[in-house]
Amino acid sequence: MAPFDLMAFEMPATLHLPGGRIDYVVRRSPRARRLRVTIDPQRGVVVSLPPSTRRGWARPDRMVEAFLRERETWLRRHLDRQAAERAEVAARGGLTDGATLRYKGELHGLRILRAPPGTRRSKVTREGTDDGDSLVISLARHDRRDIAAVLVDWLKLRARDAIARSVDRHTEALRVEPVAITVRDAKTRWGSASRKGRLSLSWRLVLAPPEALDTVVVHELAHLRYFGHGPRFWGLVATRRPDHVEWRTWLREHSVELHSALDRVD
Repeated sequence: MAPFDLMAFEMPATLHLPGGRIDYVVRRSPRARRLRVTIDPQRGVVVSLPPSTRRGWARPDRMVEAFLRERETWLRRHLDRQAAERAEVAARGGLTDGATLRYKGELHGLRILRAPPGTRRSKVTREGTDDGDSLVISLARHDRRDIAAVLVDWLKLRARDAIARSVDRHTEALRVEPVAITVRDAKTRWGSASRKGRLSLSWRLVLAPPEALDTVVVHELAHLRYFGHGPRFWGLVATRRPDHVEWRTWLREHSVELHSALDRVD
């Protein structure tokens, strides 16, 4: 899976439909071959188009409007679902003491404490009790990081470790060897692979069940052999994750949650 196209150009737009206005983003990309509509967990409706310099794509406004009008019911169904997911995440309390946060697929309680005097750096620990698992955040007085940054730093370390262990489990069987692995916070996909053997994966995968993280790792490793999504590619993925459809579906259905999990709730 190729990395996100950094040469793309984007601009906001609005369309008034029978059910009300819909805001969307027009994305011009050299990779685009046709008009395509997706619903991004953060940016909402995204309309991808070929560059305006390509024949027939200089003035696609009418085509885009007609395309969106035909799909208004589909668009609103998915936008409403995303709004409901955001409301559910917000109802968990955000990043406050007593809130809940998903980690490795399971909801954990958040406990926010003041670290003992003299503590230089805030830390996070995972604790288990009869009432359930918790993430305990001890905030050091002189640590300038806020709660979100402290949590993200801790989660990134766990993500790197989990991804590395997953890669080690599968490289020999898949007969591949990545030359580099980076952990980032990509907004459009969970992972990517380059023809030079470089993998990039989202640290937010550590919020998902381990099986979902493992599925993305296998998916990207398989791309080091097959750069496409044909039968041979999916056959290779299935040799390591025969349940890959289940976990890809889980990630799709929880995408909004995982991308907004560390948002503040005012």
